[in-house]
Amino acid sequence: MTTTEEAGVGHNSDAHRVARDQLRSFVERIQRLEEEKQTLADDIKDVKGEAKAAGYDTKTLAEMLKLLKMDKDERSEREALRDTYASALGVFG
Repeated sequence: MTTTEEAGVGHNSDAHRVARDQLRSFVERIQRLEEEKQTLADDIKDVKGEAKAAGYDTKTLAEMLKLLKMDKDERSEREALRDTYASALGVFG
């Protein structure tokens, strides 16, 4: 028996077992979450398909979702910048 095995830090030590179990737990949790994420992504795709079938423009819907994620001040700033750029480029002129 080697010195590390005698000290309880060998391949089968409690610390090794705990670390292995913890690692396995992390990996399994991540796998479950990745599966849930894919399920949610599929659900979102289905809802977008329903919206499109009902006649809604999905690009505009995506823009609205992006705007809704912003707070009021951020939306106002974005709108002001967009208007400034559009004016400079003659988009609304």
